[in-house]
Amino acid sequence: MILKYVDWLSLRAMKKIISLLIRFVPRKYLQRFSGVGLKAVGLFYKGNKVECPICKSQYRKFLPYGRINPRPNALCPNCLSLERHRLIWIYLNKKTNFFTQPLHVLHIAPEPCFLKPFEKQHGTTYLTADIESPLAKVKMDIHKIPFPENTFDVVLCNHVLEHVKDDIAAMREINRVLKPGGWAILQIPFFAPVPAVTFEDATITNPREREKIFGQDDHVRKYGHDYPDRINQSGLIAETLAFARELPATLAERYGLQQNEMLYIGRKNR
Repeated sequence: MILKYVDWLSLRAMKKIISLLIRFVPRKYLQRFSGVGLKAVGLFYKGNKVECPICKSQYRKFLPYGRINPRPNALCPNCLSLERHRLIWIYLNKKTNFFTQPLHVLHIAPEPCFLKPFEKQHGTTYLTADIESPLAKVKMDIHKIPFPENTFDVVLCNHVLEHVKDDIAAMREINRVLKPGGWAILQIPFFAPVPAVTFEDATITNPREREKIFGQDDHVRKYGHDYPDRINQSGLIAETLAFARELPATLAERYGLQQNEMLYIGRKNR
């Protein structure tokens, strides 16, 4: 009983610490320095109840993660993967040629957990880009992607579009640089209650007000159920995949997945 209480207290403390860090420390600094500290914390979470499919690390549970109400069992202390990253990894392995063929890949705002395995797989044809991330090789504004038409087989753009001035224009650029038949993974966050139509208002500039309305102070829109329509407006063909629901519940629990999460794919016409 005492051990359970101590564990509960440590979880509360960890939720508070992570919430404060991701709310008030700029993302570029978190990307540079959080890895070492979290790996040390991970030593206290060692076990074999959950496993990260990306780095193969095992724990009794993952760390909590989130700004306001941190989600339990979310963050891998070793590679920093979240539920969505682990879902994408499994999808790429099971449903695509990402790990079986050499591809030209553009990864926008690259996540640390993906960098080494993706570069190992695709070598010099794997390019990372972002407007400020220290992890990216190319400094790039997503509204003006500095590559020719029909360059990439795959574009990865996860939790980026909620930050940019014109998400549809950004997706048009993604469509432009994709090869015919190419595809993009275009994940975005949804915050309850999810509106029918995406809401954006550029006059809302107060950080706390933005956090209240859009979910984070650096978001500029709250996505609604019309998100696939917005993908279609860019010229891409939207696909909404309930891939997580196809997985056995035991596997989802093992990998710390959210089975209600959808995957949003944009495909370019051949």
